[in-house]
Amino acid sequence: MKKKFVLLAVLVIFAMILGACAPAVEEPVVEVPVVEEPVVEEPVVEEPVVEEPVVEEPVVEEPEEIAPLPQGQELANAYAGMYSGTVVTMAGPFTDQDAVIFNDSIAAFEEATGIDIQYEGSKEFEANIMIRLDGGDRPDIVDFPQPGLLQTAVDKGYAIDMETLINPDWIKENYTQAWQDLATMNGMVAGIWARANGKSFVFYPKATFEDYGYQIPETWDELMALTEEIAADGDTPWCIGIESGAATGWTMTDWIEDVLLRVAPPEDYDAWVAGELPFDSPQVNEALDYIEAIWFNDAHVYGGRAAIPTTFFGDAPKPMFDDPPGCWLHRQGNFITSFFPEELEAGVDYDFFYLPPIKEEFGKPVLGAGDIYAVFDDRPEVRAVIQYFSTGESLKYWIEVGGAIVTHNDASLDWYADPVTRGVAETIRNATTFRFDGSDLMPGSVGAGTFWKYMTDYVSGTVSRTEALQQIDASWPE
Repeated sequence: MKKKFVLLAVLVIFAMILGACAPAVEEPVVEVPVVEEPVVEEPVVEEPVVEEPVVEEPVVEEPEEIAPLPQGQELANAYAGMYSGTVVTMAGPFTDQDAVIFNDSIAAFEEATGIDIQYEGSKEFEANIMIRLDGGDRPDIVDFPQPGLLQTAVDKGYAIDMETLINPDWIKENYTQAWQDLATMNGMVAGIWARANGKSFVFYPKATFEDYGYQIPETWDELMALTEEIAADGDTPWCIGIESGAATGWTMTDWIEDVLLRVAPPEDYDAWVAGELPFDSPQVNEALDYIEAIWFNDAHVYGGRAAIPTTFFGDAPKPMFDDPPGCWLHRQGNFITSFFPEELEAGVDYDFFYLPPIKEEFGKPVLGAGDIYAVFDDRPEVRAVIQYFSTGESLKYWIEVGGAIVTHNDASLDWYADPVTRGVAETIRNATTFRFDGSDLMPGSVGAGTFWKYMTDYVSGTVSRTEALQQIDASWPE
């Protein structure tokens, strides 16, 4: 039994071995047919191509370079129209006829450049300008008839050095050293000179003067003899007036300066202007002796002494041209001709002679003055205007109509339209001594202040000569 079991086991094992060794029967592969889906092509919708316009960048052309003028680049720019529509403000003493002539003289420049120069003239200019400057209400350009006032502005640091505004080489080329020196303050060129004038002249109605047989005096004694001769004929020799708004009295100060140059050496005049020679000095008192002989004699002055303080200086000479003349002689600067009646002809209806010397040793001195322009705001258009004012062209119109003497070297003597003004220029050129108006050089508080005030009081008779001179001396700043 046991043997049968063993045999059976062997058979089973052997069957298993055979089964393992038999080849595998592969299942038939049934291929599933691939059904291709039809490809449906979607129509391509083309987006419309929107072409953006090509924006061409503007071609910016570089501006052509403007060649500078000798005075500066800004003046050339102005004539090219670069500052058209701008405004430049000015302040000064020009009123009445002077204001008209000034505006006429700048009209061509304004038209050529489009710059509007607005000049504000006032008879109270001297009294108000420092108030405006101190308060910050500063015009672009100020026209100072008193360098002493400009000196005050320079001391306060308000004025701008001209050599930063105008080509310095041009200033040296177009102004003599004397005028440059007069404009130099605190080591800088504080201004440029514009209209100038001489003051040592006596105007008279030429045609009538000659009809009456009067002779031109060559000495002070001859001048006084002519004065007495006219008075003896029943007429009034002198036309005198010192009213000028806030500047009333300056006409008297001019007389003192002119006569002082004739009785004392120029060194004394310089010392007086500098405050080193007192007003109440023998020299000044001697000058006043000569003046009083004319001014305080009612027979010698139109309207008498009492009329002098209330007669506007511009109206004072007008009676010379009455028929017959109300007065015959008027000592004044050459600018006074702009106040004469327009129909008069220079050299025919009126003429002038040099205010005669007194002491021979002092020769033939000439007193002069002028307007000096200073700048208080630095802008291109302001530079252009002040550069223009540094040219003789800026004064050409005023010279041609009369009433101005040139300070610019580029101006022609041919511009003088009449023999009187040309003669004035020649007199200044031939002067043995030339001095600038003393009151204009003094500190503003004196030259444009107490000097005017106390001379007016003195002429009016409200104070004595000694009181007036001592008050001025006491007012001189330390």
